[in-house]
Amino acid sequence: MTTTAPPPTGKRTVRKNHPGAAPRTRRSGRLRRISLPYLLLLPALVLELLVHLIPMLIGIVVSFKELTQFYLRDWGTAPWAGLDNYSLTVDFDAPVGEALLSSFFTTCLFTFFSVGLCWLIGTAAAIFMQETFKGRGILRTIFLVPYALPVYAAVITWAFMFQRDNGLVNHVIHDQLGLTDSPPFWLIGDNAFITLLIVSVWKGWPFAFLIMMAGLQNIPREIYEAAALDGAGVWQQIRRITLPSLRPVNQVLILVLFLWTFNDFNTPFVLFGKSAPASADLISIHIYQSSFQTWNFGTGSAMSVLLLLFLLVVTGVYLLFTSRGRSATDA
Repeated sequence: MTTTAPPPTGKRTVRKNHPGAAPRTRRSGRLRRISLPYLLLLPALVLELLVHLIPMLIGIVVSFKELTQFYLRDWGTAPWAGLDNYSLTVDFDAPVGEALLSSFFTTCLFTFFSVGLCWLIGTAAAIFMQETFKGRGILRTIFLVPYALPVYAAVITWAFMFQRDNGLVNHVIHDQLGLTDSPPFWLIGDNAFITLLIVSVWKGWPFAFLIMMAGLQNIPREIYEAAALDGAGVWQQIRRITLPSLRPVNQVLILVLFLWTFNDFNTPFVLFGKSAPASADLISIHIYQSSFQTWNFGTGSAMSVLLLLFLLVVTGVYLLFTSRGRSATDA
C-alpha cells in the first residue's frame, strides 16, 4: 500500500532550529547584554544627578542673584544681580577681591607643597616596600592607617596634639627637647600653615603609597635584574626604570591629589573651626565664610563658579600636556 504526501500549501514551515529563526533571538539577547550595564549604572547616575549636578546648577543660578539672608525663605524671589557678583569677586582692588586673591595664593602654595610631599613620601615608601624583608606586611598595614581613619577623627586628634599648653607636640619639642624658648602657637598665627600642611601630608601620602605600590607591581623584576648585571646602581634603576615606567600612574595620581588638596574643606574646618587664620585661609574655607557668615550667598556662589572654572581649565591643560608627552614617548 502506497501513501501519498499531502499537496504543498504554498507556505513554508520554519523549524525552531532553522537558521532563519535565530536572528530575532540573537537580537534580543544582544539588546539585553547592551542594556544591562546601563540599568546597573542607573541608580548611580540618579544619585549623581541629585547630589552633584542639580546643586551645581542651582549654585550657578544663585551666583547671578543678590541672595542674602532676607531672601532665604524664598530664594527664587531674590533680585537678579547679573554679573555684579562676579565683578565684585574679581575686583582685586576692593576688599572682597583682595581677600579672595590672597586666599587663592595661599591655597596654591599649600597645594604645591602638600601634593609634592605626598607624592615624594608615597613613592619612596612604595619603592622601599618592594624589597622582601621580615615584617613587611605589618609595616604596609601601618602605613595605610592614616588613609583608613575617618577624616574628622584624625584631624581632631591632631588638633589636640597641637594645643599650646597641653598638646603632645609642644610637650616634646619644648618640655622634653627644649628646642623653643616658649611653647609656640600652632593653631593660630603663621604656624597654622605648617600645622595644616603636616596634617594634610600625614593623611594624604598613604593614598600615593597605595597607588604607587599598585603601579610597581606591573614592572617586571627581570628588568631590574638585567640592569643590576649591567652595573646600574639603585638610583640609576629608579631614574631609568622605575620613574619612566610609573609615568602613566604619576599623571593620574598627581591630578587626583591636586583636585583633592585644592578643594579640601574638611581638614582646615575641623582643625581651625569656622574662621581659619590668615596664613591657612584656604579658598574652600574662604568661600564658606563668604556664604554662611556674611550671608551673601550670591557672592559665595560666584566664587565657587570661578573656582570650578579654574579647576576645569587647569585639568584640561594638564591632560593636554600629559597626553602630548605620552604620545611623544610612545612615538
